[in-house]
Amino acid sequence: MRGSCRPPGGEGTRRSVHEQARPAPRTVRPRAGPPDAELTLVEYGDYECPYCRDAAPVIDEVRARFGDRLRFAFRHFPLHEVHPHALAAAVAAEMAGLEGRFWEMHASLFAPGPPRLRQDDLREHAAAIGVPPERVVWPATQVVEDRVEAGFNAAVRSGVRGTPTLYVRGERYRGDVTVAALTAALDPVVSS
Repeated sequence: MRGSCRPPGGEGTRRSVHEQARPAPRTVRPRAGPPDAELTLVEYGDYECPYCRDAAPVIDEVRARFGDRLRFAFRHFPLHEVHPHALAAAVAAEMAGLEGRFWEMHASLFAPGPPRLRQDDLREHAAAIGVPPERVVWPATQVVEDRVEAGFNAAVRSGVRGTPTLYVRGERYRGDVTVAALTAALDPVVSS
């Protein structure tokens, strides 16, 4: 699978959703796997991007294949210019994370089928994973919106322009998003 979603003009810059800055809660960026794992895979993704949706089961398979040898980090890169529900979905995932349920929400948002990312859908996703539905939609989400946008802007500064953007072992990955290709990039010994 190859392809990516990009904002119109390809620049990927955004103004803050709100005029006033709010203090962001102390939370940990979404990571799975041991902090001292020998291998690292980072994805900058968008829950409404069809290429990210295609990549999700591939990344799940790679994570399963490497187990505790791999640390996986997901970074939000919601391209709201082309995906009108992406920011709300990213914020809902962060809010679920405050309840200790980020990865459950992440899996639910990337579930097979067409994306279900409208406000009512986000409430349903939350209820299905045991998070109070009112916690994942505005106005409760104001506490993490600036944090999601700050992450987006930091990614733009570091060269991310579309989704999915992957980093393998700290280097930008430009190959195919297949189990075989990612396995080879992460650990050439395993793939041979």
